[in-house]
Amino acid sequence: PRFSALRGLSVAPSGRTTSKTQRPSSQSGPAVHSKTRTDHSIEMAEDYVEAIQETIEQNGRCRAVDLARLFSVSQVTVNRTIGRLVRDGLVLTEPYGPLELTAAGKRLAKASKQRHAIVFELLLAIGVDSETAKIDSEGMEHHASPKTLQAIRRFLADRKSDP
Repeated sequence: PRFSALRGLSVAPSGRTTSKTQRPSSQSGPAVHSKTRTDHSIEMAEDYVEAIQETIEQNGRCRAVDLARLFSVSQVTVNRTIGRLVRDGLVLTEPYGPLELTAAGKRLAKASKQRHAIVFELLLAIGVDSETAKIDSEGMEHHASPKTLQAIRRFLADRKSDP
C-alpha cells in the first residue's frame, strides 16, 4: 500500500509532515529504498491535498473526476489514492460525493502551496522563465527542508530590500 508509510507520520500545525519514529541512517540498502518510497507517498499526498484545495477554491467543490483530469490518470487511480488519504485522515468523502479536506489536510495543502510559492519565486529570482519555474517548482517543493525554505525566504527578502 502506497500510503501505509503515512501511518507513522503526523501533520504538524505548520502543515509539514513529521516522522513519529527515527528514520534509518543507512546510506544504502533497503532502508534507503524504504525512505524513497515513503517520500514519494508523502509527495503524492501533498500534491493531492493541494489540488483538492485549489479545485475547491476555483469551482466550489472537488470531485474525483476533477483530479483524474488534472493529473491525467484514471478515476480508479484517483479513487485508490483518495481511499488512502481518507484512511490517513487528510480527506473526507462519501460515495459519489465531493471531496473535502480535514483540518490536517488543509494544513498540509496550505504548507505545500507555500513551499511551492517560495521555490517558484527563487527560480524566477535566479532567471528561470516562468513556465519552467512553474514546472520545476512542483517537484522541488517536496524536497526542501524547513531550514532551506527559511534561507530562501531570507535570500528573497534581502534581494527585495537591496536597490
